[in-house]
Amino acid sequence: MYDEILLPVAPGGEANDAIPHAASLAERYDATVRVVSAADTASETLVGPRAGAFSDRLADAAAKRVEAVTAELEAAGVEAVGDVVRGEPLAVIENAIDDGADIVIMPSHTRRGIRRLLLGSVTEKVVRVASVPVVTVPMADPEEADRAAETPDADGDEADGGDADDPQ
Repeated sequence: MYDEILLPVAPGGEANDAIPHAASLAERYDATVRVVSAADTASETLVGPRAGAFSDRLADAAAKRVEAVTAELEAAGVEAVGDVVRGEPLAVIENAIDDGADIVIMPSHTRRGIRRLLLGSVTEKVVRVASVPVVTVPMADPEEADRAAETPDADGDEADGGDADDPQ
């Protein structure tokens, strides 16, 4: 059913809850995961003597991220290939779909209110335009996780699942 799974990743990103989902589907369907990162260098808007250096740093960060995710997938026994493409993220993902991706697995940040309105979402755009299925995986909000860990639960323990002595 799926031969190529597309897993877009952000340059310089760290956690991506979509990685295990892509690995699981790849194992189930004996598929290859194509990890792609769009180095959106916005070359037409970058001007000045440091524009080239910024563009190169962004592309380097994208390459490191693709390499790390590809290595993580391969360590899990999944065939993975990686690409860094300079360009606007939506266009890069659309081109990768046109190049043969059967499904896209993407993280979805849970922005709300004005932040969502102003920032938009690459994932949301891909869902609207993709010609293949798109699986969105909610990302844990690090700030909410930190607050939850600091808040005691009903029995007075930290909200981390309780004491080691408590039966689960």
